[in-house]
Amino acid sequence: MPAAIAAPLISSVQKLVLYETRARYFLVGSNPAETKYRVLKIDRTEPKDLVVIDDKHVYTQQEVRELLGRLDLGNRTKMGQKGSSGLSRAVSAFGIVGFVRFLEGYYIVLITKRRKMADIGGHAIYKIEDTNMIYIPNDSVRVSHPDEARYLRIFQNVDLSSNFYFSYSYDLSHSLQYNLTVLRMPLEILKTETTQTRQESFDIFEDEGLPTQGGSGVFGICSKPYEKYVWNAKLLEAVRTAVHRDWLLYIIHGFCGQSKLLIYGRPIYVTLIARRSSKFAGTRFLKRGANCEGDVANEVETEQILYDASVMSFSAGSYSSYVQVRGSVPLYWSQDISTMMPKPPITLDQADPYAHVAALHFDQMLQRFGSPIIILNLVKEREKRKHERILSEELVAAVTYLNQFIPPEHAIIYIPWDMAKYTKSKLCNVLDRLNVIAESVVKKTGFFVNRPDSYCSILRPDEKWNELGGCVVSTGRLQTGVLRTNCVDCLDRTNTAQFMVGKCALAYQLYSLGLIDKPNLQFDTDAVRLFEELYEDHGDTLSLQYGGSQLVHRVKTYRKIAPWTQHSKDIMQTLSRYYSNAFSDADRQDSINLFLGVFKPAEGRPHLWELPTDFYLHHKNTLSLSPIRQSYTYWWTTGVLKHLPLPFDEVTCAENRRKLTVKKFHKYEEEIDIHNEFFRPYELSSFDETFCLAMTNSIRDFLPKNVGIDPSPFTVRKPDETGKSVLGNKNNREETVLQRKTAASAPPPPSEEAVSSSSEDDSGTDKEDEGAVSQRSTPVKVTDTGDNTKITENVVQSTKDVYGVNLSDIPSEDDLAIYARFVQLGQSQHKQEKGSQQFCSKCPLDKVINLIPISSFSQDNIYEVQPPRADRKSIEIFHAHIQAGRGNMQPLGKDDFLMYREYIRNRYM
Repeated sequence: MPAAIAAPLISSVQKLVLYETRARYFLVGSNPAETKYRVLKIDRTEPKDLVVIDDKHVYTQQEVRELLGRLDLGNRTKMGQKGSSGLSRAVSAFGIVGFVRFLEGYYIVLITKRRKMADIGGHAIYKIEDTNMIYIPNDSVRVSHPDEARYLRIFQNVDLSSNFYFSYSYDLSHSLQYNLTVLRMPLEILKTETTQTRQESFDIFEDEGLPTQGGSGVFGICSKPYEKYVWNAKLLEAVRTAVHRDWLLYIIHGFCGQSKLLIYGRPIYVTLIARRSSKFAGTRFLKRGANCEGDVANEVETEQILYDASVMSFSAGSYSSYVQVRGSVPLYWSQDISTMMPKPPITLDQADPYAHVAALHFDQMLQRFGSPIIILNLVKEREKRKHERILSEELVAAVTYLNQFIPPEHAIIYIPWDMAKYTKSKLCNVLDRLNVIAESVVKKTGFFVNRPDSYCSILRPDEKWNELGGCVVSTGRLQTGVLRTNCVDCLDRTNTAQFMVGKCALAYQLYSLGLIDKPNLQFDTDAVRLFEELYEDHGDTLSLQYGGSQLVHRVKTYRKIAPWTQHSKDIMQTLSRYYSNAFSDADRQDSINLFLGVFKPAEGRPHLWELPTDFYLHHKNTLSLSPIRQSYTYWWTTGVLKHLPLPFDEVTCAENRRKLTVKKFHKYEEEIDIHNEFFRPYELSSFDETFCLAMTNSIRDFLPKNVGIDPSPFTVRKPDETGKSVLGNKNNREETVLQRKTAASAPPPPSEEAVSSSSEDDSGTDKEDEGAVSQRSTPVKVTDTGDNTKITENVVQSTKDVYGVNLSDIPSEDDLAIYARFVQLGQSQHKQEKGSQQFCSKCPLDKVINLIPISSFSQDNIYEVQPPRADRKSIEIFHAHIQAGRGNMQPLGKDDFLMYREYIRNRYM
């Protein structure tokens, strides 16, 4: 069954302007090109109800101007009066977070500033920088309540400008494997889904992009988000069925960082995305274990994505990803913090002899990831006083019970390893042992790559590659199963273990893309140092969200190469974590409960701050009995076992097809044209705006200082050879003064912030200013010395080191004047009429280069150069190269195979 040409649907509502009258709010949304508009009408006369009307009509820019003009004229107090406008502009935005109500009327939450954090195949991922919360009802109908302000303050304690992310075209709640698998659905299924979408849809403009000739075109696909990782699902619940899907913008919480790996000029982007679960979410000691639905505390899905940035297309580019999970031990357990102890005792709250809650949790994982599910348990096994070992014993019993009923080939794999014990031992190397575990895990689960094995790996196979698990398909490889890592807090030990597994998977990913000759990466290489920095930022961010402080123990700590100043830092982080847990976690937990809709204020019910505990809010079975009782033996969902080891969510079946929205477009329609979305040829732009990414790190930070050293990022180097020391010695003294803020959570510099969202403009939408950091700029660390002067680290090598000569610092004024005149003439070059081409018979470069003066003044002449004509063979080679970039590879001839075999024989045998 042939695969269809498919692409992700791009939202056509990316710029918003909110206009207000006394009786209505009008929210005007447009695409970036400002060619298509939609209008949302919000009633302001209802004191407590939300009335949102979407006419489902697509307007042009002229139509929207006329509509706003009529609204302005019709809402003036006196007909023809020019002094007071009936329609005023309230705010400009980039998306809707949602609608929320406490005890009075509804509020609308808008994204007013954004920052581009990553790019995956041209699909931009933004971080929310600022939001605006606007009260909808008019003051004349507002019914005041004394506790409204307190609820508003609690709600706003959830800082939306800290680690919340969204995308207009890429589904962040799903993995890359899921998103690309959906795009490869067979053609017949997509045709069926398109027909059903047209029949069931009430939107008269659903077919606006259908081509009229021969049924050719591109299928636009939009999947239903995975609500476990969506943090504004409850905020959008009131309008989800009433408005067009383009108005719905789903946000995730966690971490997003991207670094650039240059391999002899070839750009490879390494992206790390962490999705924090919105189910049973909370702070460290207040959320432990699992709830009655199998959702665990501090559950985070971490995905590392590797792709070749030189080809920007999901169909033609090379993409690879690997997913792993962390989460609290899936049991009913807690810790009482009222004792004010650094390590409160662990208490098992309920007996669960049939592993009911663990069964629900692992059933979710089988549906999303397939089999095998591998548990890496890092809690302590030997203790003088039984503390962490309580969890290990209960978890072993639960896994043993569940494995009795599932087929042995899909059984849950349990790996216990006391990481703290090995750390204290002087004879054992913690990371070596973790590397052995990582190799065995990656071999069982495999990883995702969207291209088949290269010919060189078939001709010259590697032993480790042949033992790799997962599922091999015609289009590449699929990851089946997942590693689930946990300690008690799932912070320090877990992050180091995940880094080692990620490092092992990164080697396989690089090998699958043909970038290294063996699936193996060593420490002290530029690539691993860059990856370690990315993972430490990831760990710091997740630790701040759950524990209230950054990581205490890092990869350097377990490698035992941390500087002596690290010990004092660890003490400060421990004290910060203890203070946060003791004094501020309760308020943060109330804010999370209110933001996620776990608690809904209502008249006649106790207020949020009056509840002695939120246990009953997160455990629904304490308030009502479930009519469906799960089997003690048949603990998985029907249909999951039949498709294992593949994840049920990625299987093509009727249930999964209902989660998709499929439409058909012409290939140049804006809704599916990612090239048009990324480069935006319709507007004047610059490199700094088009390629503006807040890169966590670039390989330039780790390049060797001397030009004579091999620049490969896979070469092992001594610490003093790199531009960025991994040991944190005197050359890195700034790190001992300032705490390293993650790129995902650090606010942008003042010069990079977006312009005010309330600026007055006559056009339909504001000009976007995303406040992003350019790829070419590297964050500079600053430290204070004794004389209070600021010293910046010079990360750019001198011209003497690079080129061997010293260039003059400042050009002379004459040179600058000549250059300015040259640029001015060059800008006006296209306005000049080209003269007839004449060749000089006396010139030795006859018929190769033709210099034509384009100025009437002899002293201002600049010349245009015509390139030499290419012969037919060169043109054929160039066209073949273009076709290869689009994924249309030409078959290799017999001579090509013989030449390649001869090269391999001479090179490696």
